[in-house]
Amino acid sequence: MPKLKTNRGAAKRFKVSPSGKIKHRKANRNHILTKKAHKRKLHLRTDAAIAKVDERSVIRTLRGS
Repeated sequence: MPKLKTNRGAAKRFKVSPSGKIKHRKANRNHILTKKAHKRKLHLRTDAAIAKVDERSVIRTLRGS
């Protein structure tokens, strides 16, 4: 049986924190930033936790099964 490969796209998008939570980068911070408020951009900097519902599928994708 060959080794299971990690989905490389998922590996680049998600990080597992030491506590076991899966974090992702927030959307809307790539371009057209001049019209967005400073406060909005400030809040978009931090990583957000994945929803509980999606955790299982993301973990499965990262494990490669």
